[in-house]
Amino acid sequence: MKTIFRSLIIVAAAMAVSNTLFAQGYHVLNTFHIASGGRWDYIAVCPVTDNIYVSHMTQVNILNKNTGDSVGVIPNTEGVHGIAFAPDFKKGFTSNGRGNSVTVFDINSNAVLAQIKTGENPDAIMYDAFTKKVYTCNGKSKDLSVIDPANNTVVKTVALGGKPETAVSDGAGKIYINIEDKNEIVVVNTKTYTIENHWKVGKGEEPSGLAIDTKTKRLFAGCGNKLLIVMNAENGKLVKELPIGDGCDGTAFDPGTKTVFSSNGEGTLTVIKEKSANDFSVVENAITKRGAKTLAVDEKTHRVYLPTADFGTPAAGEKRPPMVPGTFQVLVVGK
Repeated sequence: MKTIFRSLIIVAAAMAVSNTLFAQGYHVLNTFHIASGGRWDYIAVCPVTDNIYVSHMTQVNILNKNTGDSVGVIPNTEGVHGIAFAPDFKKGFTSNGRGNSVTVFDINSNAVLAQIKTGENPDAIMYDAFTKKVYTCNGKSKDLSVIDPANNTVVKTVALGGKPETAVSDGAGKIYINIEDKNEIVVVNTKTYTIENHWKVGKGEEPSGLAIDTKTKRLFAGCGNKLLIVMNAENGKLVKELPIGDGCDGTAFDPGTKTVFSSNGEGTLTVIKEKSANDFSVVENAITKRGAKTLAVDEKTHRVYLPTADFGTPAAGEKRPPMVPGTFQVLVVGK
């Protein structure tokens, strides 16, 4: 009996340790359900309000980031991809891929203010506080639309020579853009709107997600062949190649925790720790859900938001499984 009792104590202790370790890791804390159909792309956390903005085919759903309650909708965003915020102008912007346009809305009221024509199939969109401009990565026309949020007009179009995916800023006059079909990162000088460099992403293929640590001057490119490439943003030199999950379409960096995230469509979130400018390691591949390929990090709470849905069985001859109607959702991941 004593042997059995000791064994039970050991097992219980091991389970307690295991549960403690699990609790310390990243895992799904909550699921916000959005009962409507349609596919999605990017998600964004508004730095001004407590809301998250979720692209959803022909509209953007706005949710309270803490409760998941519906706050409102940005309508008529045909084929919407991304959402960006310009707090200096109290405006938000959505990139509408099928409409070849950007919708402008008021951050506080969410009222639509204007529609702006851009290049063809605007995908990722970002606001750069340094230049006080909004940038859209136009996949079909392979260029960059530069928007002045003061008057809601396109002031410049920059040819990129390839299909752009995601853009980030160093906050000091340069924009870095993943070029998916060239396996490179293009560097744009925002003072002259000229291309300064084309940098290959090493062994990386089809770079999609892109993030930056502006303090260490490091770029993080999530690639389609299960690699995350760390690159020196000052000279384009490769710093590290790290393994990530399959189906990455989003990369984010949390400066508060010095953590890089790769959202992988296979249903994992690769978590990478930045120990120094040249020291990176994979901490874990947290379980999320199939289809959760894009993400947004809340720098205030350090939580990660990932949109996805439930999927059925692919029809004969089809590779992509159908989305189960009414199952659109946002996963809230944290420790």
